[in-house]
Amino acid sequence: MDDDEKGKQFLKLINDQNNLQWNIVSKLSSLITSKWNSTELQKELETLSEEHSIITKELNSLDDNSIL
Repeated sequence: MDDDEKGKQFLKLINDQNNLQWNIVSKLSSLITSKWNSTELQKELETLSEEHSIITKELNSLDDNSIL
């Protein structure tokens, strides 16, 4: 992957990560409002957290292989 492709992939991952973070905050706020009693929200948060972890690992791997 050349530097231009790495840059585009980096920006896409940052954007995806940012969107996930806002979604996590939204779900967490809803879960708090539900007094922590929503199994559905808990599962959604778990899934979002796993997706965030995957994106973070991808970002870190881009950084490890980057000459930037």
